[in-house]
Amino acid sequence: MKIVHTKDTMSDIYLDALRIRHQVFMIEQGVPKDIEIDKYEAACVHFVLYTEDQAAATCRLLPLEDGVMKLQRMAVLKEYRGKSLGREIVSETESFTRKQGYNTVTLGAQLTAVEFYEKLGYSKHGEQFMDANIPHYQMDKSV
Repeated sequence: MKIVHTKDTMSDIYLDALRIRHQVFMIEQGVPKDIEIDKYEAACVHFVLYTEDQAAATCRLLPLEDGVMKLQRMAVLKEYRGKSLGREIVSETESFTRKQGYNTVTLGAQLTAVEFYEKLGYSKHGEQFMDANIPHYQMDKSV
């Protein structure tokens, strides 16, 4: 297993990230393309986890102000779920966040992922909200 990252939206790494996001968000969850692929693509650092040279999981980090990175678009292909790959890629993004001098990771967790993030030390804040017609909660973690 290896985890790599890029800001290059013309790279094979980024294209692998898009393939995973397309499968998970657009096909499985019905998120429209114009919501899934947004104006922040070039501002983000895109992470892809490879297992046996196959792209299996992805997420991206969007730098915000005041020492905060926003974790977004975290997805694991269906055939790789339940193998702790999500935990691995989130851990890698937290390490990257610290190394870049940021101290907090924030995210909007789908309702079905809240427990996953809580197990990783994230705290839920505020009221439930809708994003792409999917219920979410704001969650944060100091890193």
